Formats: sequence, structure tokens, C-alpha cells
Amino acid sequence: MALFHTKPVVIDLGTGFKNRLAVESAACSIRPMTQPFRIRGKIRLKDLKTAFTEELDKSKTKARTNVLCRRIGELQQLLYANAKNSLVVLFQGMDASGKDGASKRVLEFVNPCGVETTSFKTPSREESAHDFLWRVHKALPRNGNIGIFNRSHYEEVLIVRVLKLQPEAVWKARYDDINDFEKILMRNGVILLKFFLHIGKKEQAERFRARLKTPSKRWKFSTVDLQMRHHWDDFQKAYEDALNRCSTGGAPWYVVPADHKWYRDYVIAKTVV
Repeated sequence: MALFHTKPVVIDLGTGFKNRLAVESAACSIRPMTQPFRIRGKIRLKDLKTAFTEELDKSKTKARTNVLCRRIGELQQLLYANAKNSLVVLFQGMDASGKDGASKRVLEFVNPCGVETTSFKTPSREESAHDFLWRVHKALPRNGNIGIFNRSHYEEVLIVRVLKLQPEAVWKARYDDINDFEKILMRNGVILLKFFLHIGKKEQAERFRARLKTPSKRWKFSTVDLQMRHHWDDFQKAYEDALNRCSTGGAPWYVVPADHKWYRDYVIAKTVV
């Protein structure tokens, strides 16, 4: 699903570029992908490569991503002016998969006044006193705005399942609850784009080490990250089931190879446009 379908556009990249770069927003002049991203049927995560890049040229792809991100900034103005829909860009993924980095890059040229960002952490006492979708519904952006969800209602069939925070009968029933909830959102004008940032276990370890070695990034590291890493296989199974059970025609899941940040950002930006 794309936010808008447009004809080929020409965007001025500004300083550093002598010529204009013509791109078609939906395809960005690039050859077809050989690994499926949009989940249309049952998948196995182990069959999807986390380091997949289509063998694209890194510098050229980053330039294409820049064009797409600028286009997102332009489309935001149309979304705001129309004021009949809102857009939710939802990110799920293992720790260090790039949820913060992806949202920062893709929304680089967006007016922050039109963005509502929510990071879903451990439910507060007030949130726990309501049904599990209450805090999510409350965080939805108003018409005309973009909402960024760093994690989401899917935590209720992920960490809740893996850490056994609820009985199996409870979290299993939530797949249907989530699908019904998302149908309500779509009927009310919410465009929902769901991205699973698929990172490899080895790459995650490298990013953890990089955080520890860089003083300005140490705040990102937590011993809890290591505890969750011990449950890697359980999380992969939980994600796989969530993707298969909750990828629908109106609100599909996109599995984004996340080992290479430049390619991750390109896939997300291309999908949003």
C-alpha cells in the first residue's frame, strides 16, 4: 500500500546536484525485487535474508532514498491539506533493528508539527487497567497527521507470549482482536503501514558492541537487551506467527531486511511513497 499514487515527478535535490533526478515515486527506476517484502501468504522468516540488498549500488540507492524522502515531505502537505486521512507508520523488530533510525531518516524532510510519535513501552498502571488496545487507540494521529509507532499493539502477541506474561488462551485470542481493530481504523480513514525490521542475530551483536564502544550511544544499551537476546528463537517464532496471522489485504505486513541501514531506509521510503 502506498500513501499516494502519482505520475513520475522531477524533484530538485538542491546543492550538490547539477541536474534534476527524474523518479517514478512507486518504482524509483529500479529493477524488481527478488525477495518478497509484502506478506501475501504464509512465510518463514528463516527463508528471508536479513542482509538482502538486491545487489544494488549503495551510493546510488542512498541518492534514490533521498529523493523519496523529499517526496514524502511534499506528500505530507497534501495529507494535511486534505485532512480526511491519517497515516500510521508502525515499526516492529528486535532490539537494535533500527526502529528509531528508520523513522528519523524517512521523515527527514517532514514538518515535525504534523507528526505524532509514540514509543510503546511497558504498560503503565493506568494502561494496564484498560483493555490492551486502549493505549493504542488513544495514540492514533488526528486526520491530516502522520503517526509513528515505535513498537505497537503487536507486543501483546510478542513479548507477552515469549515471557509468558499472559496465558496462551489470552494472547492467542488477540490475533483476531488486532485484525478487527485494524479494520475499524481503515474504515475510519487510517492508512496503516506495518514494517517488521528483520535483523540477523550476528548483526544485532555488532550493533550492541558499537553502542558500548561509542560514548554518545551507550545510553541506547541496556542489560535487558541481552536478556531478550536469550529468547531469540522464541521471538522469531512469535514474529513469524504475528506476520502470518495479521497480514491482511488492507493492512499488510512488510518484512524489511535490516542488516544494511541504507537498504532498510530505501525499502521503507519506497513503500511509504
